[in-house]
Amino acid sequence: MGDLDGRGFATRAVHAGVAPNASTGAIAPDISMAVNYRRRWGELGFSADATDESGLGYAYQREGHPNARQLETKLASLDEGEDAVVFASGAAAISGLLMHLLAPGDHLLVSDISYAGTAEFTRGLLRGMGVDVSLADMSDPADVASKLQPNTRAIYAESPCNPVLKLVDIAEIAGIAKDASASLIVDSTLASPFLTRPLTLGADFVVHSLTKYIGGHGDALGGAVIGREADMSRLRKSIGTHLGATLSPFNAWLILRGIETLPIRMDAYARSAIQVARFLEAHPFVTAVRYPALESHPQHALARRQMRNGSGMIAFTVRDSDALGRTFDTHLSVIKYAASLAHSHSLILYCDTADLQRTTFQLDDDLLARYRAFAGDGFFRLSIGLEEVGDLILDLDGALAAATGSIPSPRRTD
Repeated sequence: MGDLDGRGFATRAVHAGVAPNASTGAIAPDISMAVNYRRRWGELGFSADATDESGLGYAYQREGHPNARQLETKLASLDEGEDAVVFASGAAAISGLLMHLLAPGDHLLVSDISYAGTAEFTRGLLRGMGVDVSLADMSDPADVASKLQPNTRAIYAESPCNPVLKLVDIAEIAGIAKDASASLIVDSTLASPFLTRPLTLGADFVVHSLTKYIGGHGDALGGAVIGREADMSRLRKSIGTHLGATLSPFNAWLILRGIETLPIRMDAYARSAIQVARFLEAHPFVTAVRYPALESHPQHALARRQMRNGSGMIAFTVRDSDALGRTFDTHLSVIKYAASLAHSHSLILYCDTADLQRTTFQLDDDLLARYRAFAGDGFFRLSIGLEEVGDLILDLDGALAAATGSIPSPRRTD
C-alpha cells in the first residue's frame, strides 16, 4: 500500500492502486485498451509471461494490463491481502482458484449453501475432474470438523451465504482448516471488504464477485481472488494466463470507479435494509425474515462481531408466495423482479427450495433439513438498492396488501 499504509478504508478505496498520469496529470485512471505492448529485443519470447510483476512491463493483454493491475492493487489494499488476481467474472475467479488448488484425488469440503455457480461447478465439473467433493454446514463448526478427510486440501465457505444469509464464524473455521493443513477460501461477496475482511480472520484466500457490491452498478462483470503474494503469483501464471478469463480493461476501469463509493454505498444499503427488514418482520403476511442486523437473526451476535453492518440483503418468507409473486408486475414500481444483486437498483427474486435442491444444491437429508429450517419451501431474496427507503416500503406494502386481498396503500406521486 506504500504511502497509504495506515490510512482509512475510504481513503484507500479512492486512492489505492491509482495515481495521476505522469504525462498529462489526469487524476482519473486512463483506460488502456491495447492488446499488444511494444518490447525491446531480448525481453519477449513466444510464450511471453513478462508482465508488470517481472519488472519488464506488459506483453499481451491476456497476461495482464494496466487497468487490471490498478484494480488488483486496490483490492489487495482493501482486503488487507498482499496481492490479488482479477478475472472476467466471479465464476471464473471461483473455478480458477479451485482448479489451481485441487488435483484428482484431492478432497474439497464446500459449503452446503452457496452462490449457485459455485454449487453447480463443485458438484458437477469439479467432481467430473476427479476431485472428491463433500458438503458441510459451514455455520456449524462441528459439522465441518466431522467431514474432514486425510486428503482435504481446501475448505470453501461463504459468509453471508447466498441466498439464505447464514453466517460463518470465519476465525473458528480458519482454526479447523489450519489444524487439517487445508486452505480456507471465503467468498465474501455479500459482505464486501468494507464489512468483513476474511484474511485478517485467518482465511487463506478471499473471493469476490466484483459484479456485485464492489462494482455496485450492475454494468460490469468481474471477479477477484485476494491472498498472499506468492499464491497470487502462482495463480496468475497457472490460471490467469492460461484459462483465458481475462477481465477487460473497460470493466476493470468501471469497477475501479465503483469502488470509490463502496463505503458510502454499503452504509446506505444497510440503513435502508434494517428499516425494510423491520417493516417486513412486523407485517402479518410475512412469516419469517432473515437479516443479519435484526436481533431475531439466529447469528445476530456473530454478525455484530464479524460484520461492520448488516449489508443490503434480506431473505423473507410469506404465507402465500404465489399470491405475492402475482402482484409484482402491477404493484412494484421501484423494485424489479430480476436475478443478481447488490446494485444501485433494488431487486427481488423467489428462491424455491425444491427447484434449488433439484438443480443446484443436491443436499442429503440432514443438510436439506438444515436448509429448510432457514428457507422453508421457498423465500424471497431482496437486494436493497439506493432508492429512498420510503419508496421501497411503499412498493412492498402495496404488493403485500394486494396479496392478502386488501386495498393497497396509495402510491406516492412526488
